[in-house]
Order: sequence, then structure tokens, then C-alpha cells
Amino acid sequence: MAKHDPDLSRLFHALSDPTRRSILTRLAEGPAPVTELANPTGLRLPTVMRHLSVLEEAGLIATSKDGRVRTCAIVPEALAPMQTWLEEQRSIWEARLDRLDDYVMKLMKERET
Repeated sequence: MAKHDPDLSRLFHALSDPTRRSILTRLAEGPAPVTELANPTGLRLPTVMRHLSVLEEAGLIATSKDGRVRTCAIVPEALAPMQTWLEEQRSIWEARLDRLDDYVMKLMKERET
């Protein structure tokens, strides 16, 4: 079995929810207060706070508090482990597909002769 990476699992878990992906999409435009992030979701503030907590635990966002206003900002470099893992997977599957293609071409040539 493959080695389990808890950080990678947290990242994939954080991105598995459409509400959290929507929040990240908004934060890609720039930092925003929690109330602004909550408005388009239609969810109650405690629910949005739980989503933000998941994103923060995964390292995808950072929050700061100024008085009563909590502001969130995206941490784009947190996606690097996912990108590395996905590139590794792509390489593995491309190699497998290349070997399959070679095998199929060999079988086709053998049938022709």
C-alpha cells in the first residue's frame, strides 16, 4: 500500500466540498472578511466558520482579526504538495499508457504477418 500523507489528505478533503472551493475562488481575487465570504453561500455564519476552519487547517487560507472583523486570505503555495502528487500520478499513467500502446501496436503487427 502507498505511503499515507496526512497533509495531502487534508488538502484533498478541504477541496472536496463545493462551498470551500467557491470560497477559495473568491479569495483568489484578494482577501475578504468572513461576512463577505458567507453572503453568497446562503449558509449561516457558524457553518461558514466550520468551512473556513477546514481550509485553515489544510493551510489553504490564513485568517487575521482586526477588532470584530475576521479577514481571510488565500495561501496559494499550500497547493504545491497536491501539484507535485498530481504530476507524479500523471507521469506514472502516461508511462503505463505508452507501454499499453506499444503492446497493442506489437499485437497488430503480429496479426498482419
